[in-house]
Amino acid sequence: MHLSLTHRRGLSRVRCAVQRKALPVRVFVARHGETTWNLAGRYQGRRESALSALGMSQAFALSDAMVQARVERVVSSPLLRCTATATPVADRLNVQLETDDRLLEIAHGTWEGRLRDEIAANDPLRYRAWREDPAHVAFDGGERIGDVLARWRAFAAALQPSCTTLVVTHDAVVRVALVLAQGRALDAFWDAPVGNGSYAAFDVDGERWTLIALS
Repeated sequence: MHLSLTHRRGLSRVRCAVQRKALPVRVFVARHGETTWNLAGRYQGRRESALSALGMSQAFALSDAMVQARVERVVSSPLLRCTATATPVADRLNVQLETDDRLLEIAHGTWEGRLRDEIAANDPLRYRAWREDPAHVAFDGGERIGDVLARWRAFAAALQPSCTTLVVTHDAVVRVALVLAQGRALDAFWDAPVGNGSYAAFDVDGERWTLIALS
């Protein structure tokens, strides 16, 4: 069971299902706000880290944008940096905050908790491959990008949005969503700018996700 719900914020999914919009439906896919580990240059993966002061500002800026977009549903990775980014949106809109573990960050395995410069010095071949040929990198004790893509495909197929929706997730997940929507190979993983607190807007019509904008 991938989906869990935080029930303290009303009945957004019931209301969303009743007030079904004509397709396509707008879905925003956002990266979480900056964390203290982002700031330090430390790989996070599945480990927890708190939002920095800038990250909290980015979360509030995202909530402003989503209020303007009239979002009615919010789904997040269960990791703290994502739920902390999504909570201001859900609170302002008075909707449930749903979580789905298919939105988790790529598992970086033995890199998790380590500084970027340390990894570049101690695991230079894999580090260079990750920056230059990410589609073919396997992390010890972790995942490949293809695993993240498979998780995103499963999530996107199950989402079936019937109202304007915000999805809050991680860098690797946003990137595979962009690559898939544009019909590109995983070699294009690093091509798009995906900063903390940024988001992509998609129009979703059945199984078709069309990229509308990057913000």
